[in-house]
Amino acid sequence: MTAQHIDFPALTTHQRYKLMASLIVPRPIALVTTLSAQGVVNAAPFSMFNMVGEDPPLVMVSVNHHNSEGRQKDTATNILANGQFVVHLPDEALAAAMHACATEAPAEVSELDMAGLTAVPSRTLMVPSIAEAPVAFECVLHEHLHNDSRHVFFGRVQWLRVREGLVDTETWRVRLQEYFPVARFGASFYVRTRDRFSIDGDTPAARRTAIDEI
Repeated sequence: MTAQHIDFPALTTHQRYKLMASLIVPRPIALVTTLSAQGVVNAAPFSMFNMVGEDPPLVMVSVNHHNSEGRQKDTATNILANGQFVVHLPDEALAAAMHACATEAPAEVSELDMAGLTAVPSRTLMVPSIAEAPVAFECVLHEHLHNDSRHVFFGRVQWLRVREGLVDTETWRVRLQEYFPVARFGASFYVRTRDRFSIDGDTPAARRTAIDEI
C-alpha cells in the first residue's frame, strides 16, 4: 500500500487543525455548562474532550483561547474564575440543541435559553446542569494547562447524574442498549453510535463482551 507523507511542522496552524480534526474521529462531545460572575449560565460544545482516568476520576476539555471576535471564550473565562464546570454527554435527542449552543452569543446571554434547554441545580456545584442531558459529570478544576492556542482543563468528577434507568447500580453496568450518544466527525458532520459490532463474531453470545460487564 502506498502512503502519502506530510511534514507536519511545515504546515500552518489552520492546516494542521483541519487534518487532525478530520482524521482523529469520531470524537465524543462535551456540552459544558459554566457560570459567569454575573450569574449567566454559559453552554458550549467541545469535541476535543475525553476521559483521562478513574483514580482520580478526570475528564479533559480543550478550549480555544479566543472566539471569532478575538475575545476569550466564556467557558474558559468562567472556569478560570470559579474552577467549576459540568460536562454533559449529548445523545440523539439532544443533538440539535447541542449544536445550537455552539452559537457565539454575547456573554450576558445564556445559550440554554437560545436552545430551549432547562437549567437545574447541580448537587455539588454552583454551576447548573442541563435537565435534558442523559449524562452530567459535575467537575471541579483539577489542573489547567495552556499553550499558544488553547486552554486545557482537567476536571475532577465530583458527582454523576444520569437519566433514570441508564445505570444498574447493583452491578454498576451502563445499559448500553439504551444509550445513543452522538459524536463529532470531520468538518461539520456528526455521527450516531447505533452501528455496533464485536470483533469475535456476530452471534448474541459473541456480542456480549467484557465491556458489557462494566
